[in-house]
Amino acid sequence: MTKDLISALRPALVMTLLFAVLLGIAYPLALTGIGQTLFPSQANGSLVRENGRVVGSTVVGQAFGSERYFHTRPSAAGDGYDGLASSGSNLGPTSRALAARVKDDIARLSETAPGRPVPPDLVTTSASGLDPDISPEAAFYQVERVARARGLDPAAVRRLVDRSVERPLLGFLGEPRVNLFKLNRRLDAFGAKPAT
Repeated sequence: MTKDLISALRPALVMTLLFAVLLGIAYPLALTGIGQTLFPSQANGSLVRENGRVVGSTVVGQAFGSERYFHTRPSAAGDGYDGLASSGSNLGPTSRALAARVKDDIARLSETAPGRPVPPDLVTTSASGLDPDISPEAAFYQVERVARARGLDPAAVRRLVDRSVERPLLGFLGEPRVNLFKLNRRLDAFGAKPAT
């Protein structure tokens, strides 16, 4: 009976070990090698370096608080755009706390562009809390504020936003969007007047 048990267990153990090595070591190493060879920037987080120092990533959102920059959507990740606490707020549509926060955000944003409706993505959080993109409408909504803070012509800032709109893949996959990190870096390179 023990001989039968050992002969029955041997193939199961050999297959478990084989698949553990194949799928737990060889396959991940092969995909890591392919990613590092063909797509090194994406495989390493699409990090942007300036003078050898990492200043951000094009795929992970970060907060921009100054009036001189375009602002992202709100983040529920930790204290805001905390990559170690990526998550949504878990507040439902009937939540009084959510309604109060959105109402306060709308009131604050309405002061910067009176009479214009606030785009929804400027007052709602994304599921991950780390969304790097906003809608073109949300970016255009902020043009006058940014132009005023930098002493620039609003039409020139509007053209900069228009050039920063990323269209849907193949013309129909996804939504038009503006990557805020890229837009704000272009804005800094635009030759803006120094802050006063």
